Amino acid sequence: MDPKRLPDGLAPWAVHAGNSRGRLFPEPGGGARSPFQRDRDRIIHSTAFRRLQYKTQVFVYHEGDHFRTRLTHSLEVAQIARSIARELALDEDLAEALALAHDLGHPPFGHGGEDALDAMMKPHGGFDHNAQSLKAVTLLETRYAGFDGLNLTWETLEGLAKHNGPLRRPPPFIAEYDRKHPLDLTSHASAEAQVAAIADDIAYNNHDLDDGVRAGLFPLEDAAPLPLVAEAWEAAKRDNPGLPRDRAVSETVRRVINAMVNDVVAETRRRIAALDPKSADDIRAHDRPVVAFSEGMMEANNQLRAFLFQRMYRHWRVNRTTQKCKRALQMLFTLLHGEPRQLPPWWQAKAGEPGSAAAAAAVCDYLAGMTDRYALEEHKRLTDPSIPG
Repeated sequence: MDPKRLPDGLAPWAVHAGNSRGRLFPEPGGGARSPFQRDRDRIIHSTAFRRLQYKTQVFVYHEGDHFRTRLTHSLEVAQIARSIARELALDEDLAEALALAHDLGHPPFGHGGEDALDAMMKPHGGFDHNAQSLKAVTLLETRYAGFDGLNLTWETLEGLAKHNGPLRRPPPFIAEYDRKHPLDLTSHASAEAQVAAIADDIAYNNHDLDDGVRAGLFPLEDAAPLPLVAEAWEAAKRDNPGLPRDRAVSETVRRVINAMVNDVVAETRRRIAALDPKSADDIRAHDRPVVAFSEGMMEANNQLRAFLFQRMYRHWRVNRTTQKCKRALQMLFTLLHGEPRQLPPWWQAKAGEPGSAAAAAAVCDYLAGMTDRYALEEHKRLTDPSIPG
């Protein structure tokens, strides 16, 4: 065994399941499963996770069933996170649980839906998808007899709340939850949470590049001047003469992902060696993340992100659909906030008086949980007088 690894096979600075801070509502042990394996399983069986199948990244669900959804994206993030965690001797199950849960709070219609809800909720603290993910797993899921939410471990909740870094001005729900179950918001999260966050970046940019090419928004040759893409594109063609173009695109994306993963592992090892942490709390207390890209890879990733912003997220076809869906979601919010008796009974009970802050919160939670398909159907039911309620 590597002398730097402990008997459980993990590095000293990993999160060790035996040292978990436990759950808000104590429960019996999980038998053969570790606490983080139980968290992962509860996330997979949740209603919010199933709904990700019909929530989109960029393309609305009916534009083509081969484009990525929030569900396929989450599975791809989990695969990358496990690979990185394994290389770094971290707890793979915790990294996987966080990767699978990180998008549970996203509303329908991708970032357009988030912008719509944020605008409508401005008088009530706005909308934040990370806070909504925490809300989903601590309050909105109603699968268990003894508590609301999924009663996940402290380490998973901590990672969900602050996987992008310390929260010195947390969104309202995270601040509210922290008061009853402190998550140490002003420190960094565990290395496993940092792995899940950077795996999201790797998957997001590369798979949007793949989807953008396949949707015909731009040819891959337009991204070839980007240093990282250029190297992978040329290597794919050089190593596979005569490779059909669609396979060359897939091979290029695969090589870019591999390069990013290898860079993260190498840079993280360098930072760990410099810090010489003795525990997971040393990782949390450090003044910067330990799981990161090198400076060169960060610049390459930023260039790829800027390219996608201009050529994909601002493409007229994407913008047209995004704006239409934003208007639909805003109209639904206005209608239901002003007349919450149109909500299903369980949500009516939470909403209270028309136009109130409680009604706004209930309507926001109701809409955020919708799939793209259901939101469009609900919009049509509420705005088309020819359709019976």
